[in-house]
Amino acid sequence: MAKGKKGVAKKTAASAPKKHKWQLPPSGGSMESADGLYFQNMTWRQIEKRLKKNDIIILPIGSTEAHGPHACPGEDTFLVTRMAEQVARVTGCTIAQPLWYGSHPYHHMGMPGTVLVPEDYFNGLLKSMMAGFWNAGFRKQILLNGHGQEYVIPTAIHQFAKHFQVPGVFINLNWYHAVRDSFKLKDQGGKYETNFIHADEVETSWSLALFPEFMDMKEAVDTKPRGYMPDGHIDKAGNLLNRPVAWYGQVGCGPVEISAYPEGCVGKSTLADADKAKEGINDLLDYMVKLHDDLLKTFPVGKLPPANEICERPKAEIDSLLKKPLSKGWKSIYSLGYPF
Repeated sequence: MAKGKKGVAKKTAASAPKKHKWQLPPSGGSMESADGLYFQNMTWRQIEKRLKKNDIIILPIGSTEAHGPHACPGEDTFLVTRMAEQVARVTGCTIAQPLWYGSHPYHHMGMPGTVLVPEDYFNGLLKSMMAGFWNAGFRKQILLNGHGQEYVIPTAIHQFAKHFQVPGVFINLNWYHAVRDSFKLKDQGGKYETNFIHADEVETSWSLALFPEFMDMKEAVDTKPRGYMPDGHIDKAGNLLNRPVAWYGQVGCGPVEISAYPEGCVGKSTLADADKAKEGINDLLDYMVKLHDDLLKTFPVGKLPPANEICERPKAEIDSLLKKPLSKGWKSIYSLGYPF
């Protein structure tokens, strides 16, 4: 941090995100709009023009999962699409249509409304998405995770890198990790009465702020979270409490949802309020813009990390892969193999 005239530390542009005036809740989503946000909604000519200005793409990674009688099963996906849309409007980056189905821990098995994808298939689909967008020219990718699958996404990124060995930037951003202080309890100076778990006060508040049209609080119910071990060992959602054992680092220390929480929520969803989430969402969106801007400043359009420092492929091979798609001498990423 820089020092002021009297030696007092002050925040610099590098240490603090710029504050934006975000409009919450947004007026609907853009997944079926021709507003230039989503890759799949643009023509190829529009995509080529976009790549000349901004070659960053956000991949929203969601899930289809039971979230209680008051919420939609697409909640984890809508969280990240609405976040990404706001950021793309400000920065000019592109968004991929979301991955609607995700990986789930053992304790989610059996819940009606939850679609469990085996980890091998999930990783394969992520690698396929990464390869496809890299091949199209989007070689700076932010995998924005909206669901408790942070234990598996990095595996896909590293498997992709090991297999293809091509220059690029691939970042897994779990939204709740970017603004950890936003989840403090009231007695810690925060806004919440209960810790973030699942479809509870916290997650429902964020959903109400980002996509209220898919929520019905008249149906909200509360449940009492419980485990078999004394409190303090096992962390909760996002591992935000910094406990020794990650929430996904165990099986058997607590009941599965279908036996203990058949309602589909774990905690007090009736306490949710959009206003509780808005400051945290503002901070998150500011951070996402900063991440985007720092990435584009470090690697301007068309520039990537030096290939000779991050992979061992011959220069001639890399050069042909990095040419403009369909131009003379270009080779697709699939000339290296298939993302199995």
